Amino acid sequence: MRKPTIRGLRLALVAVGLAGLFVAVNAVPGAATPASGVTGVGLARGTNRSVGTIPLHEGTDVVVVKNTFVAGGSSGWHSHPGGAIVVVTVGEITLYRSVGNHCDATKYIAGQAFIERPSDVQKGVNTGVVPAVVVVTFPNVPPGSSPTHSEPDPRCPA
Repeated sequence: MRKPTIRGLRLALVAVGLAGLFVAVNAVPGAATPASGVTGVGLARGTNRSVGTIPLHEGTDVVVVKNTFVAGGSSGWHSHPGGAIVVVTVGEITLYRSVGNHCDATKYIAGQAFIERPSDVQKGVNTGVVPAVVVVTFPNVPPGSSPTHSEPDPRCPA
C-alpha cells in the first residue's frame, strides 16, 4: 500500500475546500426570501469625508430631511442634539465649524458626505453658484424634539 504524500494531501484538502465553498455559495441564496410589496427609492449616497462616529441610542427618534440652499444661502449657526449625517446631492456646501476661538472651513461637493457631531456648533453655506441640496439623517433626536438647535454666533470668521 502506498503512503500518501504531502502533495497528495494538499490536493485532497483543496478539493474538499472547493467543494465546501461550492455548496455554501449555492445553498445560502436559496435560504433568502424575496421582498414583496415594497418599493425603495434611494434619496442620497455620498462618500464620507469626515472623521468620527455617532452612536445610535434606543428610544430616540431618527429624522431624515432634504434641505435646499439657494446660492449664498446659510443654515445659520446651529447644533444637533444627536449629531447629523449629511450627504450633498447637488452643488456644494462649505461647513464652518466653531473650534475654540477660530473656525474650520471644509467644502463638500455633490457625492460627498460628512458627520456633524452632537458637540459641534456649525454653519453650512452654499458657496457655489447653483442651488445646493443635502439629505440629512439626524439620529438620537429626543422623541418629539427638533433635530436642530439654533446657536449664538461664535464670532469666528465665517
